[in-house]
Amino acid sequence: MFDKSTWIKLPRNVLVGHGVVEGLGEAVDELYLTGRPLIVTSPTPNEIAGDRVRAQFDDPATAVVESASFRSVEELIDTAEAVDPGYLIALGGGKPIDTAKMAADHLGVGFVSVPTVASHDGIVSGRSSIPEGDTRHSVAADPPLAVVADTELIAEAPWRLTTAGCADIISNYTAVKDWRLAHRLRNVEYSEYAGALSEMTAELLVESADTIKPGLEESAWIVVKALVSSGVAMSIAGSSRPASGAEHLISHQLDRIAPGKALHGHQVGVASIMTEFLHSGEGGQWAAIRDALASLDAPTTADELGISDAELIEAFTGAHEIRDRYTILQGGISEDAAVAVATTTDVI
Repeated sequence: MFDKSTWIKLPRNVLVGHGVVEGLGEAVDELYLTGRPLIVTSPTPNEIAGDRVRAQFDDPATAVVESASFRSVEELIDTAEAVDPGYLIALGGGKPIDTAKMAADHLGVGFVSVPTVASHDGIVSGRSSIPEGDTRHSVAADPPLAVVADTELIAEAPWRLTTAGCADIISNYTAVKDWRLAHRLRNVEYSEYAGALSEMTAELLVESADTIKPGLEESAWIVVKALVSSGVAMSIAGSSRPASGAEHLISHQLDRIAPGKALHGHQVGVASIMTEFLHSGEGGQWAAIRDALASLDAPTTADELGISDAELIEAFTGAHEIRDRYTILQGGISEDAAVAVATTTDVI
């Protein structure tokens, strides 16, 4: 008897384009949300767009998040319980969006994502990435009810944050290969639809890499579309598998070994060059990944990440210990093999 079932949670509305932040109030009205909104933001986006957002609502409350942490989530929950909001609006980058996502899940209210940077696919996904000490946790939570991404604001964001978002998407190439490998060898559940969508998203970024330039809204449009697609793929899969494989394990290990030296997206981008080589050898896509990253001004070497060769090799050889997720690094890779891969791909 066939008894398989699934529950896919996706944003109800996605609004992307020039000046769309001015339509946030209308987008929220279409969701039939009630009660007082609590705007969760961080200092810079609050300064840039906070007043424009607040002007669209009656009696909004505001909470400014200084850092993404479990303590910040707890403090936001305390603030929310004091003002009794009907829903949350997350304005900014990873800090307010991930924090609001977890808080909204705990409070049992919806939230709307209003990204001002395109640095990660958390703007639409059902997962929060929260650092704690020398590690980072990926926590399941409901995705936003709506996403309102203003390309005018995003195009003006620091270019390095946009390139980190691009690199994060490009790394989907190897994440999907790890997912398929786990399906073949460990019977891990695999979604052809989610895998294909994730791969298509990575291909979009690789093929468009030489046209994505700083300060261009057309570039912001491409990157946001890719981030939305990647987040949707994770929602369809019900896990982070479509966008997180061995390259993310390497990045998480780097967070322990060399904390704060590089952006997450840049770390997974460099790591994906090496993991693609492990999957496909010299004839694989690793050179195309490297060239696309270089075209985007994203790092392709340990030196460009701001870390030492030894730190990268240590992360490479120890990444399999991070979590119980089957990848190409299952069982670990020897130091000699790691050095050979990194040298062949010009990462060190």
